[in-house]
Amino acid sequence: MFKRLSTQIYLTIVLTLFIVVAVAGGLWRFSGGERQLRQVVTIAGELLANGLPPATAPESVQRDAALKLAKRLRLDLVMYSASGERIAQFGRQMPHARERASRRGGLLRGRGGPMWAVPLPDGRMIIAGMHRQRPVPPPVRLIVILGAAALVVALCAWPVVRGLTRRLERLQAGVDRFGAGDLSARVAIKGRDEVAKLADSFNTSAARIEALVGAHKLLLANASHELRTPLARIRMGIELQQQAPSVERREALERDITEVDDLIEEILLLSRLDALGELEEHHDVDLLALAAEEASRYPGCDVSGEAVLMNGDARLLRRLIRNLIENAIKHGAPPIAVNVRQEDSEVVLTVSDEGPGVTEEMAEQVFEPFHRGASRGKTGSSGLGLALVRSIAEKHHGSVHFEAGTSGRLNRIVTRLARTH
Repeated sequence: MFKRLSTQIYLTIVLTLFIVVAVAGGLWRFSGGERQLRQVVTIAGELLANGLPPATAPESVQRDAALKLAKRLRLDLVMYSASGERIAQFGRQMPHARERASRRGGLLRGRGGPMWAVPLPDGRMIIAGMHRQRPVPPPVRLIVILGAAALVVALCAWPVVRGLTRRLERLQAGVDRFGAGDLSARVAIKGRDEVAKLADSFNTSAARIEALVGAHKLLLANASHELRTPLARIRMGIELQQQAPSVERREALERDITEVDDLIEEILLLSRLDALGELEEHHDVDLLALAAEEASRYPGCDVSGEAVLMNGDARLLRRLIRNLIENAIKHGAPPIAVNVRQEDSEVVLTVSDEGPGVTEEMAEQVFEPFHRGASRGKTGSSGLGLALVRSIAEKHHGSVHFEAGTSGRLNRIVTRLARTH
């Protein structure tokens, strides 16, 4: 079937016009075309001329023959001579019929109904009409014909048009439910035209919005919970500092403030990445050089691999590498190794350590926001580091996952990024 809505509408119009033309042609053929009408009138004139006395016969003879013909056929009849004089008349009065009849003859319309003008070969003319018939007035007949054509068009066009509008109504109902707050509202997809594509786009957008709203609600709930602990420590530390000031207590307050500041920064960055459609900045980045620069800040972290240029946001990629190294330091064990290599159109960044790693069941959960597992409350981690890594990787059309290292444990994180260079 046709996929495009415009094609369906166009073909509906063409089909409607075809039906109208076919109906009009059928009516015209049923009533007789102009050429056929002239042929019929000519033949009728020849037949009447053979059945009537010649024009040279006395008018009384012509009159008697015309009246016999009118009575036998039950016609209202008037016969004129070649000069236009009335020779005979039978039935209703038909004034000025001669003036309205052309030389070729044909159908005449008047108050009394239709009449036929039939010219004879010798110049005479006979005008006749059915005197026992009550013809339908011409306007009524025209209205009936146009009404029948309109009815045929309406019957043919209605199913197609209604099918299109019904799907639009379902789409509107889905949009109304979604706008009223039902984020789970979806629209049934039927067909393969623009309406179906619109419904599919709506479902995709609705699912994305529902996921974002759910993620933001979860993020807000977790953030409020995570901020409660350091804020409580800060409040208590301030009270104790006011009672008995000490350098250790002040340093603890500074660490708590730094923890809150880092947590808020990571929450804002993760929210912005979730709401961001595409990267705001694109630059050529040497990922090996960026990894070496970040690794130099952490003792016992080695970097190897090949220099590979990729197109991306250098600030976000720097944050990705930093979070991976800090995760290995907090949850793993030295030595920590960072490797950069190219595979086809991807840049592969691997960070491994010699720690206990994670289980296969936990390999996906550690990338969820605020997931800290057994180390909760021991490492000072916010639980957003690896969640940011995954979000940054996805914004660079990549992915991140755990793999088994040289020790056989899942203690190696592999990040694949689209090179696009």
